[in-house]
Amino acid sequence: MPGTRRSLAERLGCNASDRLLLLHADDVGMCHSANVATMQAMTEGLVSTGAVMVPCPWFPEIAEWAREHPEADLGVHLTHTAEWRTYRWGSVASRGDVPGLLDDEGFLWRKVPQVVEHASPEEIEIEMRAQIERARQFGLKPTHVDTHMGTMFASKAYLDVYLRVSREMGVMPMLFEPRPWINERLARLGVDYPVLAERLHAEGYVLLDHMARAGGGDTLEERQANYHQALRDLKPGVSLMILHLNGDDAEVRAITNDWPNRYHELRIFTSSDTRALIEAESIKLIGYREVARLCEFSAPA
Repeated sequence: MPGTRRSLAERLGCNASDRLLLLHADDVGMCHSANVATMQAMTEGLVSTGAVMVPCPWFPEIAEWAREHPEADLGVHLTHTAEWRTYRWGSVASRGDVPGLLDDEGFLWRKVPQVVEHASPEEIEIEMRAQIERARQFGLKPTHVDTHMGTMFASKAYLDVYLRVSREMGVMPMLFEPRPWINERLARLGVDYPVLAERLHAEGYVLLDHMARAGGGDTLEERQANYHQALRDLKPGVSLMILHLNGDDAEVRAITNDWPNRYHELRIFTSSDTRALIEAESIKLIGYREVARLCEFSAPA
């Protein structure tokens, strides 16, 4: 019965009241600056896991680093969009196999609604498989998959692909226990998520407890205060906090106006103040590798 199910924290050898945190770097591989920042945050800082954008030009660099650092906890950030104004990328799969994923310039669509309008579930599946296969060809052993800009949660058909293909390819998908924010979002797609979650549990999927939302603030000090409060406010169980990291350099300044916030996040999560707070709050940092070992169809090395 659902009421007798052991909590995820308990399955990980902790108490149900403990607070465990996946401190997750998104958009790894997007550009050189993101790679350097992530390498620093994972080796010198507090970031415990991350996900790689396989279609991006700087993917080979992070793949090489991952081969040299097999302890690095990295998954595949399934990428079906290329959102920046002038810095773009295409599909991993052959263009002829996924024409609906590509805009008139030959790049992935910038916005998720454009993907939903033009790309069939079959094309989404082809590209998902191609990205996981490419990651493995480059020596990555993905600990998980998640979805760039939420594309795999943008239609019921895409969600079905996400669940089925991750299982078939033996890699844990990012999923959450039923919570109002995700129940309401998926209800708009015609998905009864509490019912689906029970089925997923029965089929051996692992669902995280909470999405820890944080950020905001125009200055480093404001942003750090907000992140520190979010850390204090973590609920018991396993939470995911998503970061976007880059340095302060000409490359990333040319890509996105959001670079200062991403640079602030690098500084915050490589700082001694943040480390001291996490220790004082008795928050346990974990990686997806630990969680994925509980997934019946995923066994990351």
